[in-house]
Amino acid sequence: MQSVISFSGTVVQSSQILAARAVQQVLRGAALPAALAENDGALTPAVRGFVHELAYGTLRHWGTLHALFQALSARPAGDPLLPSLVAVALYQLLHTRQPPFAVVDQAVQAAAMAVHPSTKGFVNALLRRFLREKEVLLARIADDPAARYSYPAWWIARLRADYPETWQTLLEAGNVRPPLTLRVNRRKTTRAVFLETLRGAGIAATAVGDDGVIVESPQAVTALPGFDDGWFSVQDAAAQRAAALLDVHDGMRVLDACAAPGGKTTHILEQATVSLLALDSDMMRLSRVEENLKRLRLDGSQAVCRQADAARPGTWWDGQPFDRILADVPCSASGVVRRHPDVKWLRRQSDIAALARAQAAMLEALWPLLVAGGKLLYVTCSLFRAENEETVAAFCARHLEALHEVPTFAADIPHRGGQLLPSGTTTGHNQDGLYYAILHKPA
Repeated sequence: MQSVISFSGTVVQSSQILAARAVQQVLRGAALPAALAENDGALTPAVRGFVHELAYGTLRHWGTLHALFQALSARPAGDPLLPSLVAVALYQLLHTRQPPFAVVDQAVQAAAMAVHPSTKGFVNALLRRFLREKEVLLARIADDPAARYSYPAWWIARLRADYPETWQTLLEAGNVRPPLTLRVNRRKTTRAVFLETLRGAGIAATAVGDDGVIVESPQAVTALPGFDDGWFSVQDAAAQRAAALLDVHDGMRVLDACAAPGGKTTHILEQATVSLLALDSDMMRLSRVEENLKRLRLDGSQAVCRQADAARPGTWWDGQPFDRILADVPCSASGVVRRHPDVKWLRRQSDIAALARAQAAMLEALWPLLVAGGKLLYVTCSLFRAENEETVAAFCARHLEALHEVPTFAADIPHRGGQLLPSGTTTGHNQDGLYYAILHKPA
C-alpha cells in the first residue's frame, strides 16, 4: 500500500514520488491521466502541475532514462519503484533548469521516504556519477534506437518503414512539449477580439489555421479570459482541420460517430446550423461532450448526444441517412504521443492489426448510412499507414462506388497526402499528426 505523503516541507521529494508512482502504474498498464488522478484532488494547483510535468516528461523520455539507469546501475534495483524515481530525477537533470545538486539531494530523500533509508547511498551514487559522466553515458546508449529516440523498437521499425526519409524527424517531434492550442468559438467572438483580449491580460499568443490560437506560455485554460463565457476550446491545430474538411452547411443532417470529448462536435456546430447526432460508447466520455456543449453555449442547438456503438447501427439508427458523417475512429494515437506519452509504452505491436480491423468494420457499418451525394470524413490520430492509407485503400477496393478525395493542405503545412505530420516549434503550425480521407458517395 502506498504511504500517505505530507507536502509540508517536502514538496519536491513528494512530487518526485507521486510522479514515479504514476510512471510505474503506466508501465503496469494504466493510462497516465487515471494514474495521476488518484492524487490530484489532494494537491494544490502548483504542486499538481509540477507532478504532471515530471510524470509526462519522464514518460516522454522513458526509453532514454531507463537505458541510463541500466547503464549506471551494476545491480538490480530491488524495489520496482526505484528505477522510476531515478528516471524522474534524470529527467529533471536533462530537461529542466532545476539546480543539479538540489535535484540529486531531493531524489535521495525521496528514495528514503518512498522505498527505504538504505537506498539513499545507491541513488546518490547513481545520480552523481551521471553528472560526472553524462556525455559518455549518453554516447554509450545512443547506438540503441529505443534508447536514443525513446520509443519501443517495434514502433521505430514501423515508422521507419512507413516514412523512410523522415522517420527520425517524426520520432523527435513526438518527444517535444506540445503547445497550448485553442480554437475560437466564432459564434461567441472573433479571433481578433480574443487575441486582443489575451494581449490586454499580458498573455502572448499567435494565430494558427482558420480559428486557432497558440498560447506561447502554456497555463491553466480555466484562468484564461473568456473561458467561462465559451469563447474558446482546447484543440490542436491538426484536429481543427476536420470541420472544414467535412464541409457542413445549414440544414444538413450530420453524424459524429465517435464524438467524445467533443472538440470536433462543437466545431461543427460553431460553423453551421445542423441536426447533429453525437455518438460515443463510453457514457463518462460522452458526458464531456455535453459539458463542452453547455460551456460553449451550444446546448440549445439541434445536437443530440447518445451512448451507442457506432459500428452497430442496428442498435441506434432511425433509418434516415446522413448528409455528412465524421468517422474519427479509435486508433493507436501514434500521431499524438507528444500529448499522450503513455501511449508509447501502453500500445503493443499486435494492437495495430486489431485496430485496423476495427476501423475497417466501422467504415463498413457507417457507409450505408450516408446519403447519395454525401461525404464521409475518415480521421485517425495515427501515423501508421496500416490504420490510414491502407485501410482507406482496402475500403475503396471493396466499394468501387466510393470516391476517395485526398485533402489539400497549404504547402507550408507539414503533410504527406492526407497525413498531417507532427511538427515542432520551428513551424508556425506546430501540429499533431492526424490523417484525413474524404470519401464521396456518388449521387
